Amino acid sequence: MSFLVILLPRREHLRAGRGVPAEARGDELRYAVSDDGLTVRAHGRCAPALLPKADTAIAVVADEDVTLHRVTLPKAPPARLRAALGGLLEEALLDEPESTHFALAPGAAAGQPTWVATLHRPWLAAQLAALELAGVAIDRVVPAAWPDDPPAGHLRHADEGDAASPLVLTWADARGVATVRLQGGLARALLPQWQAQAARWSAAPSAAAAAERWLGATVHVVTDEERALQATRSAWNLRQFDLAPRHRGTLALRDAWKRVRSPAWRPARLGVAALAAVQIVGLNLWAWHQRGEIGQRQQAMVELLREAHPQVRAILDAPLQMERETAVLRAAAGRAGEGDLEALLQAAAQAWPEDRGPVDALRFDGASLGFAAAGWSDAQVDTLRRRLAPDAWRVEAADGRLTISRAAGGARL
Repeated sequence: MSFLVILLPRREHLRAGRGVPAEARGDELRYAVSDDGLTVRAHGRCAPALLPKADTAIAVVADEDVTLHRVTLPKAPPARLRAALGGLLEEALLDEPESTHFALAPGAAAGQPTWVATLHRPWLAAQLAALELAGVAIDRVVPAAWPDDPPAGHLRHADEGDAASPLVLTWADARGVATVRLQGGLARALLPQWQAQAARWSAAPSAAAAAERWLGATVHVVTDEERALQATRSAWNLRQFDLAPRHRGTLALRDAWKRVRSPAWRPARLGVAALAAVQIVGLNLWAWHQRGEIGQRQQAMVELLREAHPQVRAILDAPLQMERETAVLRAAAGRAGEGDLEALLQAAAQAWPEDRGPVDALRFDGASLGFAAAGWSDAQVDTLRRRLAPDAWRVEAADGRLTISRAAGGARL
């Protein structure tokens, strides 16, 4: 399953025309492509319409464009939850509630403390609209950093591609996410507190040397594309409320198929594949066992035929040949066979209804015994049929006659 990770450009907070989508400004977007969601296979920069195709497309919002608030989730119906969040966070918002987009942390429950992410709604809506206009359907939008434990710190230059710009640190721990410039005394004052924790330190390639000098320790070099891919493995999804994707018909099936093919479902897929393999192997083993038993029984019939009739040289169908050879011996001994007239007369006599007298004429054609049924009632015919059935005889009534014959496959041994 392939992944397309799009790094949304940082919102220009203080410039005119904010919220204008990248496509409208003629900007290119940075992206990364991964085949497994773990490693970056390719990355680059291009216009939205030229972005590579993938099974899942995920957009990553920059650190500065997401603000996280710790609140107790109001107990409000879904239709009114956004308005309730706006009223709850009104004093803490940088923008008006009407222009703010809200997103709840994974697993948020009413009445319980949770994290709420806020973004500039017109800007995010414009970015998603521009991508969809270019034919890129965004499945999820995730923040680049979120409250996490163990803590993590990432350093980079404030301006992308400008190695002369000051360093910026994004710090994330269980208490929230903060982005601060290393200029000034705040970051230096907090550094001992951060270093006291078992934090994971990383830096962009262009900022790695300066970051190590500032920290006095080594850092893990992570490109922006690798960091964005790491962000996609979180359970966050900022596409909520009115910016949630609208799935209909085949889109819903496509979304479900993508989820099944995602890395999170890999253990389930492996389990199903293993179960299917076990079933196939088990069925083949059982079929092999059954073929062995059938072969043993066929060989036993062949041995029995050879012992009983050693004069038979070529054995093609042991049961049929056994029946024929037995019939020859029975005829030579003067004994009646199952389909002979004597056997039919004996069976008819034993099952004959007590209230019926003898018949005037019989007809034997070598396999069945027939006689006139004039005056026979349905009850008498049923009595004859019921008495003969246990011994595999069949009684048929047609055209005023009754016919007794051996039922198909009912020969007595």
